[in-house]
Amino acid sequence: MNDRRDFLKKSLLTLGAAGLTGSLAQAFNFSTGAKAKISIKKGDVILFQGDSITDAGRKRDNLNPNDSNAFGNGYAFMAASTLLNKHADKDLKVYNRGISGNRVPDLLGRWQTDALELKPTILSIMIGVNDFWRTKDRGAVNTPEQYKAQYKELLDKTVSALPGVKLILIEPFGVNNVKHVKDDWYPEFPKYQQVVKELAQEYKAVFLPYQQVFDQALKRNANGAHWTTDGVHTTMAGANLMAEAWLNLVS
Repeated sequence: MNDRRDFLKKSLLTLGAAGLTGSLAQAFNFSTGAKAKISIKKGDVILFQGDSITDAGRKRDNLNPNDSNAFGNGYAFMAASTLLNKHADKDLKVYNRGISGNRVPDLLGRWQTDALELKPTILSIMIGVNDFWRTKDRGAVNTPEQYKAQYKELLDKTVSALPGVKLILIEPFGVNNVKHVKDDWYPEFPKYQQVVKELAQEYKAVFLPYQQVFDQALKRNANGAHWTTDGVHTTMAGANLMAEAWLNLVS
């Protein structure tokens, strides 16, 4: 537990040095060096990508944009429905292509069809918890360095095919002492979180620190089961918390 506390203290200092001030839940835009704000433009194509947290039970045979059945019941659905309401005049197309259990290599295997061919102008990626988790529960071998190299390959393919895309790289999170997330996740899991921050900086993307979002929420309700069912997958409250933080990126 002390390792986790030490990491959080170091993370806050690092983020502060990078210019992330104010609310711990505030995302940071490394392309501008300021608090993140993404302008929604007419005709934008917005894509949510990731694992089960993004998937959230969506009907995967429904590939349509702006369709509730294609979104499941998680943060992506909540954020997308708000976007389509608030920006009804902008003819947005919003997709969800999260798939439960995915790691970065899984994204690489389907990236051409499930990302590049959709030609998103705003691409939100939340991936990484399974890249670590499978090393704990299934004996997979995947170091933070390997995770970073795989993620860089994904991002290189993306910026090469979509040079103007606005990237949102989302920090994977865990709520400690809720079912699967225990003290033995630390200090290793935070190394994977740090990778995402470093990649956001390298690729001048928006970095959304969901770990800080949940840590801050725990100050309002310290029962982690209020926010997640198992330390990773969200309750209704947790999904809404995530959607709210994502929507704070948008102007």
